Amino acid sequence: MKARVLIADDSVHMRMILKDILVKCGYEVVGEADDGAEAVKLYNELLPDVATIDISMPKMDGIAALKAIRAAHPNARVITVGAMNQQNLVIEAVRAGTADFFLKPFQSERVDEALQRALKR
Repeated sequence: MKARVLIADDSVHMRMILKDILVKCGYEVVGEADDGAEAVKLYNELLPDVATIDISMPKMDGIAALKAIRAAHPNARVITVGAMNQQNLVIEAVRAGTADFFLKPFQSERVDEALQRALKR
């Protein structure tokens, strides 16, 4: 059975690229959010196996969304997504309980590795 994934990123282009990678790696994308608040709402509705959440998003950033999801679902597997210049935010995400992280631009192998590790938790 395919693992069910929720993608949260404010960039439609980034969501499309990530969705393409995930589908090619054998995952099922069950939902897409364009901000952190929508990510939390969709996570609660869909209860995916894993979620990927961009650190920098409007309305609610990825770290706040991660904290909200983990507060409601302590065993939630959330992977944070950042850019090269966001190391401090990635460290904050690790402290908030992220299952893993990967950076933009996406590398298929790294995305798949992060999801595999998160799903084994």
